[in-house]
Parts: sequence; C-alpha cells; structure tokens
Amino acid sequence: MKFLLFTFVGIHLLFLSSGKAIYRNDTSHRTFEEIKEEIAHYGDVAKAIIDLAVYGKAQNRSYERLAVLVDTVGPRLSGSKNLEKAIQIMYQNLKEDGLENVHLEPVKIPHWERGEESAVMLEPRMHKMAILGLGSSIGTPPEGITAEVLVVTSFDELQRRAPEAKGKIVVYNQPYVNYSKTVEYRVRGAVEAAKVGALASLIRSVASFSIYSPHTGVQEYQDGVPKIPTACITVEDAEMMSRMVSRGSRIVIQLKMGAKNYADADSFNTVAEITGSKYPEQVVLVSGHLDSWDVGQGAMDDGGGAFISWEALSLIKDLGHLTVKERKGSAGGWKLFTSRVYRSIWSRSCTSALQTREGFRLHDLQSPFHLEVFIFL
Repeated sequence: MKFLLFTFVGIHLLFLSSGKAIYRNDTSHRTFEEIKEEIAHYGDVAKAIIDLAVYGKAQNRSYERLAVLVDTVGPRLSGSKNLEKAIQIMYQNLKEDGLENVHLEPVKIPHWERGEESAVMLEPRMHKMAILGLGSSIGTPPEGITAEVLVVTSFDELQRRAPEAKGKIVVYNQPYVNYSKTVEYRVRGAVEAAKVGALASLIRSVASFSIYSPHTGVQEYQDGVPKIPTACITVEDAEMMSRMVSRGSRIVIQLKMGAKNYADADSFNTVAEITGSKYPEQVVLVSGHLDSWDVGQGAMDDGGGAFISWEALSLIKDLGHLTVKERKGSAGGWKLFTSRVYRSIWSRSCTSALQTREGFRLHDLQSPFHLEVFIFL
C-alpha cells in the first residue's frame, strides 16, 4: 500500500464537495463490533507510533517544523509570493526528510487580494467597525458605499422583508448554531442580499466566541445574480446594531473595500510518498492545505494539518516496516486541483482534525503499505 502526502493550495477560495464513500464489490458498512475488533489488533502498532511521536526522538518535531515555516514565511494567501515561497520550502523539507518521489504538480489557483477596507457607522453615532472582507468579494467604488442598514437574523427574515432591502446594506445577525449550518450565511449572504436589491452585505462572524474579532473566509457568487461587496463584522457589532434597530434607530454605514480578483495564478501541489513492498499499487492519502488567509500566520488553518500529514510519513519512515492487519472497507476518491484521482479516504479536513481530535479514518490499510504525502496548495 502506498501512503501519499498531498499538500494543496487555494482551499480557502474554492470549495470541496462533500465526498461520499465508494464501496468495492458492493460491500456494505461493517458493524461497530467488527470495526472495534479490528482496531484492537492495532495495539502494538499504535503504541510504537505513540512512543516515537510523544516520547521518542520525534517529540515536538512537527510543532518545531511548523513554527519555522510560519515564522519564516507568515501568511500564505492563495496566489501570493509568500505561498510560493512556502511551497518551495516544503518541497526542500520533504526531500531532505528522505521521502520518496518528492515532486511538484503544476496547478492553477485563485488569486484574490484584500486591499484596504473600512466600515464606519455614521448614524445614529460615529463608530469605526472592525471588518474583514470575504474571499472572492468584489470591492466598492473608491468613494465607498454609504447606505442605510437592514438588520436580519435569517434568510427567511430577509425574504419576508425583501421590499425593505433595496438600496440598503444588509447586516446578518444570525445566531450561531454550529459551523456547518451558520457558515451558510457567510457563503451565501451576498447572493441572497443581492437578489433583493441590496448594495452590500455584512455578515456576523461565524464564531461561537468573540473578543471583537472578525473572521474572514470564503464566499460564493452565483451566475445571474449581481455581485455585491461583502465582509464579516464582529459578533459584538452585529448584536449592537440589532439592539439599535429594535429601539427604532436608523443606522447608516459607509463601507469601503479595495478587494480585487485576478486571473488564476500558477502554483503547485507538493507530493511525497512512502511505497510499501506488498501492495504498492494501493494508496492511503493524508493531506492538508498549505495556503492560509492573509490576516494571520495560518498555523492552525491549515499549517497544522499539512505538517501533521508530513509527520505521519516521517513517523512511518522512522519506524520502518510496520505490520498492519489487512482490512476490507470503503474507499473514497477526491479530485482537487489535479487531474489524478486517488483511491483513499480523507475523513475530514486536517483543520477539523486539529480542532476536534478526530484525526483520520484510513481505509483499506494492508501490510506492508505505501504511504504518499500529498500537500495541497
């Protein structure tokens, strides 16, 4: 079996379809007890990996590797020079680590730049707001957009109040339910506001906790719907505006955004492998994306994901031959910024794995296996 590390770029500006498992030979899900019994056979292998990673020479290795990258390069926005510098550093790192078939795969990635941005409440009082433009948003005219605000708490409310939205800036103060549900307002907020004639949209940051900190992220436009500028605001400002309008206050905001979209940029996915001796044609994919947003180091999203994926290969290389009990299960496939399709499972993004400690669910592990590390841009 082949283990593949794949680091990719541009994930912040493009969406992954939610992949569904593909079952070979019409096999179905196994029972929980069957899976539990199989996992129990991996005790010795797991202990060897844990001892090396936590107590052995690999202790803190992945953390130190990540620290060097984020301290040296900093933010790595898709299409930026910083990202390309990070790719070359990662490429050299993987070669120096002694991994196999380390190479770069050419790929086109989105190129968006934030520019200068600001939002100022003019009525009912002066208040400079913290904002972050959303990825792929267009900018405003140089003089900005000055308009009255319509505050809503849901898409349903926006539809009910559609006649009020024309010529205004729609502010979404949606309650936080969970990330997957609440992020729809960031993704679709501009489109839904534009459909009812809004000039711009401001979305309450998709976060369960805030210290007056706006959260950026990607948003999507829709064919046939006018493109309007869109940005995230803090939870605190969204709540404040809701309180103001509930008391009958009229809110006016001046929004300025210098965001620009450019033609897709040339970049690379970074690939490294460890090839097994018995099932070299089979692939287990571990991955993370090397790009990050421009307003932070990208240590968590998704430097950590990329580097724990690299560490997975390093640990297996350091340990040498591992015997992993053969299992028959599902194998899913993703095609992402590349023409190659890998029979593998990537249960969730590395970011989610870091945040929830779910880690990866690897399917069809056989012995000896082939590991490829694929670092997506």
